[in-house]
Amino acid sequence: MPPLPGAELVRTPVHLYRYLLRCCKQLPTRAMQQHYQHAIRQGYNSHTDEDDPERIQLIIQRAISDADWILDKRKEDQRRKILLPPVSTVSWKKRDSKGNPATQISKKVCK
Repeated sequence: MPPLPGAELVRTPVHLYRYLLRCCKQLPTRAMQQHYQHAIRQGYNSHTDEDDPERIQLIIQRAISDADWILDKRKEDQRRKILLPPVSTVSWKKRDSKGNPATQISKKVCK
């Protein structure tokens, strides 16, 4: 399953570059988008001298599958956030042997 429609139309490195930058727009935070945009630019620049057509197609297929994996992982993380309450809302209270909350014990000890 491609992350965006049109993955099957990617044939050249320039198409791949533009496609991956469009995929970055689906990421949740601006910092995450900038991180992956930078990685895409670096990858594109490092492979500009590649002239073997088989190798180019292999790189294109791998980049699309990696983008798919990253976007699926982020979507899964978003689903978990919806299903699970934030950690800050869950409170755990340590209790002593009598069942009193530990916060009250520490207040009594400090007085």
